Amino acid sequence: MSTVPTLNGQVIGQAHYATRALLERTVAPLGVEFHQLLVLNVLANGPVEQAQLTQRITSTLKVDEREVRRVLTTLVDADLAQSDPDNATRLRLTDAGRAVQARIADAVAGISARLYADIAPADASAAAQVLTVVTQRANAELAAIPT
Repeated sequence: MSTVPTLNGQVIGQAHYATRALLERTVAPLGVEFHQLLVLNVLANGPVEQAQLTQRITSTLKVDEREVRRVLTTLVDADLAQSDPDNATRLRLTDAGRAVQARIADAVAGISARLYADIAPADASAAAQVLTVVTQRANAELAAIPT
């Protein structure tokens, strides 16, 4: 008889790390690391102010600005992203970046389809709601801690 696990950080973390490892292994042939694929996904919606992009990635990944600058530099150096010719403070995908991001999106769609295939929509919705609340609370506590 199996027991139902308690919802806690360990269970959430295990799901995150297992899913992340699967994604990283799937996109490894593209030569893209996890932090890079997150930036590519943000840029897929069009050019983004570098300051806004930096803030979004630092708040999502809980990394410092230096790490985000490193990631942005690697994407520019790999010709996956470039300064927007219309506004040098914005970053955008190159044609190669769009192609890589499309392959990442396909990989994510496939992984998601397999991992969530038989989860009832109501259960998935409830899990998403709970995890959103947990994330908001954790972010609020992080914001209250002096750095």
